Amino acid sequence: MSNPHPEHLLNHIAGRWSPSTTGQVRPNLNPADTSDVIGEFTESGAGDATAAVTAAAAAQRDWDAVGPIERAKLLKAAAALITERSELFAEAITREQGKRLSEGRGEVARSLTILDFTIGEARRINGVTTPAEEPRTLAMTFRRPLGVVGLITPWNFPVAIPMWKVAPALIAGCTAVLKPSPLTPWTSALLVQAFVDAGLPAGVLNLVQGDRDPGEALVSDPRVAGISFTGSLPVGQAINRAGAGRLMRAQLELGGKNALIVLADADLDAAADAVIHGAFGQSGQRCSATSRVIVDGSVRDALLERLVPRVSAMRIGRGDQDWADIGPVVNEERLQACLTAVRTAVEAGATLACGGEEAALDTPGYFMEPTVLTDVAWDSEIAQEEVFGPVLSVIECDGYEDAMRISNSVKYGMSGTVFTQNPSLMFQALQDFQAGMLHVNRPGVGAYSHLPHMGAKASQLGAPECSPDVWDFYTDLRSACIRY
Repeated sequence: MSNPHPEHLLNHIAGRWSPSTTGQVRPNLNPADTSDVIGEFTESGAGDATAAVTAAAAAQRDWDAVGPIERAKLLKAAAALITERSELFAEAITREQGKRLSEGRGEVARSLTILDFTIGEARRINGVTTPAEEPRTLAMTFRRPLGVVGLITPWNFPVAIPMWKVAPALIAGCTAVLKPSPLTPWTSALLVQAFVDAGLPAGVLNLVQGDRDPGEALVSDPRVAGISFTGSLPVGQAINRAGAGRLMRAQLELGGKNALIVLADADLDAAADAVIHGAFGQSGQRCSATSRVIVDGSVRDALLERLVPRVSAMRIGRGDQDWADIGPVVNEERLQACLTAVRTAVEAGATLACGGEEAALDTPGYFMEPTVLTDVAWDSEIAQEEVFGPVLSVIECDGYEDAMRISNSVKYGMSGTVFTQNPSLMFQALQDFQAGMLHVNRPGVGAYSHLPHMGAKASQLGAPECSPDVWDFYTDLRSACIRY
């Protein structure tokens, strides 16, 4: 089939679409309208993951022999197909993940820029030559593919995150098993089909649908040289522990509790714009979302006057409704987690400035009112733990040093943002933030496609993604000394 049909989604192993060995299926629901059953997908077990690893291992040597420049040509063909099918991708993202259609289109566009960058890197997977300690000797380094890799991806960016794992894995000469979130099986299948239609050899990229069992099987299989995982901190820690005994390489992008600092001299209109984008874009469901605003007490009320009315006025709707400002969260579990977090925060002394409730619409879905909490204590649970939804905590501070202390008080370190007109504090903040992706006077979400996507502290383990640094995960560095 040229495009996987959402009514019945299968695994793709050794070049063939096939059901799981368990014989089980799971429904795929639209989070904006749970009466809309998109279809069903195969629920894989450990045996399916093992079969996918076997296929990847069998294909790895021949794929390595193709060479990075020729491999890039196949990825370029895949990019053309994804471009042609971009609207289908966007519609699939919106229907099964829930984000607004404009956000889905934006994600597809970002996926293509990531792929474009990675294709260009095929000619720059470089080593170095160095002086030798002996005469008539060439000393050099070069890179070799890591081998079979497992790619375990989340639901919040169901095309972009698989892309920034699949593309470098294939360019490096690795073969891969992609295990996507069970909440977004359709978009993952569309992505794999694009690579297959571009001419990717059988077994090079395999897809295993399902939940925990196939993921655990990937991590425990000794033939899997590395796991690249994006998701929660507890799962990332479990993956690292499970693979540590066999020295499995791990690339883990985990949670975030990101701060946007607003100092006394900040452009408050620009800061409010950035907060709206960072906290409520994609319903706050991204690891780099603005979860905390740390604002100087002298401008706190002025910022809230700009912020709260706009958040209160946001229109809640399905992702396919052009007028909607914010869509649903992804499922009932996420909705209840957000509601519980808000309720607990208010009980702990926070003030509910707006939102905080489940939103009732004409269709049954997982809609949460965009929420602003003020008077939040810097060390309270809502200020320390990830919520992953449209919930913003506003924390008052007393100047730069206090703001940075609060910002760095959490265990995570994904993103950090500061708004100030003081050039000295702009650059000081870049030194002081304990976070991986930093921003000054702009929204604090993510980074460009060619910059490292990474965190610090409990947000990251291993090499970054989306940059030349990604080769530190997908390749082994070798050294050679050649006497002539």
